[in-house]
Amino acid sequence: MKKLLSLVIAATLSLSLVACGNSQNANNNSESTSESSSESSENNSQADNNGVVAKIKEKGELVMATSPDYPPYEFKIMENGKEKIVGFDINIAEEIAKDMGVNLRVLELDFNGLLVSLNADKADMVMAGMTPDEERIKAVDFSEIYYLAEQGIMVSAKNKDSLNTLESLAGKKIGVQKGSVQEKIALEQLPNSKVVSLVKLPNIILELKSGNIDAAIVELPVAEGYVKQYPELVLSDAKVIDETGGSAIAIKKGNQDLVDQINSTIKRLQDEGLIDKYVIEANEIVNNMVE
Repeated sequence: MKKLLSLVIAATLSLSLVACGNSQNANNNSESTSESSSESSENNSQADNNGVVAKIKEKGELVMATSPDYPPYEFKIMENGKEKIVGFDINIAEEIAKDMGVNLRVLELDFNGLLVSLNADKADMVMAGMTPDEERIKAVDFSEIYYLAEQGIMVSAKNKDSLNTLESLAGKKIGVQKGSVQEKIALEQLPNSKVVSLVKLPNIILELKSGNIDAAIVELPVAEGYVKQYPELVLSDAKVIDETGGSAIAIKKGNQDLVDQINSTIKRLQDEGLIDKYVIEANEIVNNMVE
């Protein structure tokens, strides 16, 4: 009987030791898992805090969305038998990418789809001679102004003397780019005219040349480029007022580190006088283009 009792006690002690051991291992495993989760959370938090600039540098590419139909800002030329997008916006974008140590990729879109590309994460920034008006500022962030330009009104050369005031444009068809600041200006300052909004600027120029519209409003440097390219078009003496404040670079809301990075490059280019140089060079290319 004593022998049997001893065996039962021994078995009980053995089971207790095993249970204690398993409990200790479970505690160790729990502590290890907790530490691992904590480290993982810290790493994820650190990655989130790196910002969009770090992500751009990691992928080695800055994506700029634009609508390349707005010389001298951005437009297409043929080079070695291939289409190439050039313009002073492209020059500025290349400098921004260079300062970040990455390559620039240009994404071609229609003008009215540019800001959508930012919020869809298809592009890092938008450059298209874009003005940061009140409505756009609600949707995206903007850099500092990098270029100021007046607005120009183009008409057929044969109508230069008859369409030379805003009053003379009453009842006339005015071409503007859809979604542009020029569209807003035309609607507000030419209420008695018929505003014709088209997606692409070359289509507006074609309509003006063919007589389907009577005038077109575009930024002055762009207008100057087109009237040099097409002698049948001239700049009207009629003037609209532009209170929008120049061109800036659009960035997705919340990407403040990218805004700061871009502003840093803009300031450098302005201090070095390079933006004016890029504008002159782009206008020279436009002037040398043939129809």
